[in-house]
Amino acid sequence: MARVLISMPEEFLNKIDQVADGENRSRSELIREALRTYIYKQRVRESASAVKNANILEEMLE
Repeated sequence: MARVLISMPEEFLNKIDQVADGENRSRSELIREALRTYIYKQRVRESASAVKNANILEEMLE
């Protein structure tokens, strides 16, 4: 597994650690899950946008 070094405000890191501790998982697990969720939501938004654009084109061609 690759390692990534990121910078963030100490206060934000403290909040991440609180959530991770509350869920009994590591900081890395929490951040990986957050990024997986972000990527999934981005794909859903892109898909919804593609469907919307396709509908607009269909209406224009009718």
